[in-house]
Amino acid sequence: MRIGLLTEGGYPYVSGDARLWCDRLVRGLERHEFDVYALSRSEQQEDEGWVPLPPQVSRVRTAPLWTAEDDGVVHGRRARRRFAEAYGELASVICSAGTRGTREAFGRGEAVGTGEALETGEARESGPSLEADRFGSALYGLAELARDEGGLVGALRSEAAVHTLERACRAPGVLGAAREARVPDLLTVAAHLERALRPLSLDWYEDDGLGSVDLCHATAGGSAALPGLLAAHFHEVPLLVTEYGVPLRAHYLGASGDAPVRALLAAFHRQVTAEVYRRASCLTPGNTHARRWQERCGADRARIRTVYPGMEAARFAEVGEAPESADPHTLVWVGRVEPAKDLISLLHAFAEIRRAEPKARLRIVGVAAGDEGAAYLGHCRALAAQLFPDEADRVHAVGDHPVSFEEVGDPAVPGLAEAYASGAVVVLSSVVEGFPISLVEAMFCGRPTVSTDAGAVVEVIGGTGLVVPPRNPRALAEACVALLRAPERRARLGAAARARALELFTVEQNVAAFRGIYLEVVSHAPVRKVVLDETGAPLPFGAPAEAPVPGRRPEPRLGTGGLGVAGVAGVAGVAGGVGLGGAVSGRPRWAVDTPLRATGTPPAATGEPVPAGEGAR
Repeated sequence: MRIGLLTEGGYPYVSGDARLWCDRLVRGLERHEFDVYALSRSEQQEDEGWVPLPPQVSRVRTAPLWTAEDDGVVHGRRARRRFAEAYGELASVICSAGTRGTREAFGRGEAVGTGEALETGEARESGPSLEADRFGSALYGLAELARDEGGLVGALRSEAAVHTLERACRAPGVLGAAREARVPDLLTVAAHLERALRPLSLDWYEDDGLGSVDLCHATAGGSAALPGLLAAHFHEVPLLVTEYGVPLRAHYLGASGDAPVRALLAAFHRQVTAEVYRRASCLTPGNTHARRWQERCGADRARIRTVYPGMEAARFAEVGEAPESADPHTLVWVGRVEPAKDLISLLHAFAEIRRAEPKARLRIVGVAAGDEGAAYLGHCRALAAQLFPDEADRVHAVGDHPVSFEEVGDPAVPGLAEAYASGAVVVLSSVVEGFPISLVEAMFCGRPTVSTDAGAVVEVIGGTGLVVPPRNPRALAEACVALLRAPERRARLGAAARARALELFTVEQNVAAFRGIYLEVVSHAPVRKVVLDETGAPLPFGAPAEAPVPGRRPEPRLGTGGLGVAGVAGVAGVAGGVGLGGAVSGRPRWAVDTPLRATGTPPAATGEPVPAGEGAR
């Protein structure tokens, strides 16, 4: 079948989110054809190029979210009236109060409070409602206007959009924070909405674009899923959404600015998320933690399938299968250095560990994440120097610090496997965590773990490690000391951890899960149109949905008679899976369409995928 893979800030670019997972998925499903529709986040990401693409990728179309030229579209009176009605309805829904938890949180100007309420279950979103219907109607009204007129970039940037947003904020029954919005706040919100709604102006929704695929697979929610929503609206293409992290939760936690801006943007993202969950044929969260968020935001439980991320176990096989040879007194922390990882608590816990086990050592292996991460790393180094003075035998000698800060690639740590192999226990100290990739890597290496109860940690490790409350250095220290003093227990937990990781978190199980989900979703999709071959005869399907059996494969039959059960399934599920099409005419100047079948080779990439990273740690 033909899959439209929708990405944002990731595949096929060399850098970005979920690029390795997407690459493994595409390569693992070699019998399907993939059209990649990618939204980029920065000019640097585009300049770095693409990863080498497998032959099953037929086309790549890209568009930037970080910039957009004015489309030059001049709307007539009727089009301006349509825009005012649709945008006004969308702004009205954004400004109106939603659930009780949202009203209370935003009435206090606490955008993050809603995220915390959802996390604890205090505010539970209801299913489809009048508010959701109004938002969806407004969103698709804007999309239809963009398709009819050739774009909405200029309209979304216009003064009319700001005035419409202002009228919505002044209407009765709106959020308290929305009523307090001033002109700078409205300009900020309008600019954000224009950026978030740029996918509506793309020319990806023709019959030879997303209208020709059998299934849209969005690799994230939010902006990445918007093209899938429009393909479902215009062409009834089924939509599959995979979320290994919940974009709505990330927005709540990262919200900044004044209270009106935070309130309005959070309400917008909540409505987009609810619409994606409502229209998606299937949702595949990466863990139960993400699944709970989806259910509380209105997703139908019957359409959710939990699929764990797939990781390459072979990279860690040598360490995992070899007898443990690490220093029995060494703790290892591996990850991306940032405040959410709470290395401060880890250092204070290690101070207590040293008092109980004077030979203990701590190796922190990681890279600072941006300017904030670099400043946090400097703070951690200063704290380590204060907590653990230089240990020298004599006054004029130089001693060793029990805490070391290293990076993968250093002579002592040439790779990730060597980093995990250097310690007897792997520690995770995060206060905020999605899917803990570093824990899975440690499990592949057969290492016991001590972790804080954040995100999907408990779900990942099962009973193969120790879990303590976050921000509790004493509990963290006691758990680490318990394992340092029990070598047999360490060996037993490490073996169990490796067995669990090999069962649940490999690339093979991930690819197999999506192979079945693709067939399940397409089998329930309606027949949208009849596809003809080069001679004009009806073509039952472009690529058989059934897995081929070993042996000689028969030539495809072009007739309609004698299809049988398999043929009927092919007609019903993958009728649109043929015809690659070429470059689409009339696209905006800021969109790129790259058909790969014409040349047979992908665009040159500036570098190979970096094997050391599995995405955000």
